[in-house]
Amino acid sequence: MRDNQTFTLIKPDVVSDGHLGEIVQSIQDAGFKIIAIKLTRLSRVEAMDFYGVHKEKPFFGKLIDFMISGPIVPMILEKENAIEDFRQLIGATNPALAEKGTIREKFGTSITKNAIHGSDSIDNAEIEGSFYFSKRELFV
Repeated sequence: MRDNQTFTLIKPDVVSDGHLGEIVQSIQDAGFKIIAIKLTRLSRVEAMDFYGVHKEKPFFGKLIDFMISGPIVPMILEKENAIEDFRQLIGATNPALAEKGTIREKFGTSITKNAIHGSDSIDNAEIEGSFYFSKRELFV
């Protein structure tokens, strides 16, 4: 993954609440190009693997239960200054503290159910993106 790409994951609550289209449109309106996208569902083992960095935290079990509760939509996005610009677009992790107009402010309901994940670094974008997409899917 290049430094002009980032990874995002639209969470189960957004998909089940019917806001997927609005969020994808917001991402595109902000100038991001979607390089890869899929609708998928995590198994418990996959969710525990993906969120393994949080396994010692008290919220881990609740996070896993939430993330396997329905379909998710992982994406690879491209834009100059992708990571920083995307983090601004989605807002603070806690929707109550997210800036007005951000995706999390509009669609998030709690720290866990905050609508969307966005990678916080180039390294994490590459790790997270490769969890969901193979090189073959990205470079067709």
